[in-house]
Amino acid sequence: MNPANVFSVVGAIAALQWFLLIFLPHWKITQLLVRYRVIPMVLSAIYCIYIIGFFSVQGAGFGSIAEVRTLFNNDQLLLAGWVHYLAFDLLIGFYILQSAQSKAISHILVIPCLILTFMFGPCGYLLYQVIRKIKTSI
Repeated sequence: MNPANVFSVVGAIAALQWFLLIFLPHWKITQLLVRYRVIPMVLSAIYCIYIIGFFSVQGAGFGSIAEVRTLFNNDQLLLAGWVHYLAFDLLIGFYILQSAQSKAISHILVIPCLILTFMFGPCGYLLYQVIRKIKTSI
């Protein structure tokens, strides 16, 4: 499968999981997927396959911005980087959902955090931490 096709598949899988987190957080299937971290594990396996298979790009690495740029000029490694974001952002989304449910924070307040985490990762996490701090200090 070429990187563009894998990109579409992993994006659809991640988007479906985010839909469940945002709109069906208490549904049995959503809870099962969150508890066992099924989708992040699938994404992690895909990430490992691409990293192991394609990491040997001349001049690429993590030692400088030029090396990182060289890394992401390769479509397979760019895809690996994207899958990395998808997997870790989902794990943060799982944390937010489970933390909010355990602290009885209204899901209405959590929805913007999840959407922000889906789109801009750390921004959603930061918003959730602010909401959690405010709700637990009241």
